[in-house]
Amino acid sequence: MSTTRRVFLQASGGVAAAGSQVKTVAANDKVQIALIGAGGMGTGDVQSSLAVGGTHLVAVADVYEGRLTAAKEKWGNHLFTTRDYREVLARKDVDAVIIATPDHWHSRIAVDAMKAGKDVYCEKPMIQQTADGKEMVETEKATKRILQVGSQRVSSIVYKKAQELLKAGAVGGFNMIEAWWDRNSAIGAWQYSIPPDASPANIDWDRFLGRAPKLPFEPMRLFRWRNYKDYGTGVAGDLFVHLFSGMHFITGAIGPTRVYATGGLRFWNDGRDVPDVMLGLFDYPKTDLHPEFTLMLRVNFVDGGGGSHVFRFVGSEGVMTIGNGVTLEKQPRQAEPGYTIDTFPQKVQDQFLAEYRHKYPPVRQTADSIRPRAVEKFSPPPGYDDHRDHHRNFIEAVRTRHAVVEDATFGLRAAGPAVLSNVSYFERRAVQWDPVSMTVQG
Repeated sequence: MSTTRRVFLQASGGVAAAGSQVKTVAANDKVQIALIGAGGMGTGDVQSSLAVGGTHLVAVADVYEGRLTAAKEKWGNHLFTTRDYREVLARKDVDAVIIATPDHWHSRIAVDAMKAGKDVYCEKPMIQQTADGKEMVETEKATKRILQVGSQRVSSIVYKKAQELLKAGAVGGFNMIEAWWDRNSAIGAWQYSIPPDASPANIDWDRFLGRAPKLPFEPMRLFRWRNYKDYGTGVAGDLFVHLFSGMHFITGAIGPTRVYATGGLRFWNDGRDVPDVMLGLFDYPKTDLHPEFTLMLRVNFVDGGGGSHVFRFVGSEGVMTIGNGVTLEKQPRQAEPGYTIDTFPQKVQDQFLAEYRHKYPPVRQTADSIRPRAVEKFSPPPGYDDHRDHHRNFIEAVRTRHAVVEDATFGLRAAGPAVLSNVSYFERRAVQWDPVSMTVQG
C-alpha cells in the first residue's frame, strides 16, 4: 500500500463578487451583530463570529430570561436583551443578526430581519417547510441583503479540496454517494438539560410557540424542541441538511428529483415524535456538471459502536472519503475480465480458452503482479475550524457586499430535500421535487 499525507494550504471560503447598492460597513468599523436565539448553537455562533475579529455583539433576544442573564455573564452588561426579537430588529446599531431559534421560526425572523435592513446568518435548515422558502428567496433579492445559511461545510478547506479532486476526475465517473452521521449518546440524541427554574414567569411561552399548535406550558418542548415536529425538522433537518449542503458544494448538484425516506423511533422513547433512525434515498439527474447518481443518507442515534460521520464518493476509478480530511483510494482494474466456462462442454471450453488466451496472453504471477491499492490522504492544519471560516466569510460579505455561496437559493436547495425526507417518512411515500424551480411536484 502506497500512502501519502498532505496538509492543506489555507483556501478562500469560496465567495464570489457581486455588485450591490447596499451601503457597506467601513473597513475600520466593527460589524455590529445581534443574536436571536441564545441556545447552544447560537452561543457557539457568537463565539465563532467574535473570534473572527472586527465584530461586536450589541444585543441578544431569547424567550427564556435565564439565557439573557447568561448572555450578559458571558459577553458583558452592555448588551441590550429582550424576549421580543422585533426589538432587536428595530435597533439602528445592529448591522447583522444571527438566527439560531427553533426551526419553525427561521423563515419568519429572517424575512423580518432583511426587511428591517439587517444582514442575516440563519442556522440550518433555512426552512421548516418547503413553502417557507419562496418568500426568503424573494426577500433576499428584493432587499439586497446578505443571507448566509449556517452549514459550514461550504466554507471548509476540506470540502474545497474534495471539490477540486472530484472535478479533476480523481474517482472517475462517480455513480453513487453515501453518507452517514451516527451517534450514541443522550446529548447527541437531543436530550438537552432543562433549567430547574423554567416557568411561565421567565419564559415567553406563546412567543416560542409562534405558528405551532397552542399547547399548555411544557418546558421540555422548548429546551428539547428538536424532538418535536411542531418546532424542528428531526434528524433530516438537523443532519441530512449538512450532508446535502456539503455534497452540493462538492459536486455542483442542485438537488434530487425523487426523495424517499424510511426509519423509525427505535430507542429514544422519551416522548419525542420524530424518528431516531432514518435512511434516505435520492435520485440525482445528469447535468452538465455531474453524471446521474444515487445519494444514500443515514442517521442512527442508536449506534452502539459509538457513532461516526463519513462521506463516500464512489466512482469507476476510485473512492473519495471525507472525515477529518479527504482520503482518496484507487485500485487498478484487473488486466483481464476472467471467465466462467465450467458449465460448457469440454470442447466448447477448449475453444473459448484458445480465443481468450489469444486476446489475453497469460502473465507470470509474481509479487509485482498484485494489484496495488494507492491511498492518498489530505489533512487540514491542526486545530482547523470550518465553523470559524464560515463566520469569517459572512462578516466579509457584510463588509464588501460580495455574494456568499450558501445564500437563500443554495439553502433552499439543500433544505428542500431534507425536509421532504420527513414528508416521505411520515406519509410513507416517495416525493417528487423540482430542484430548478425548488417546488414539490404532484
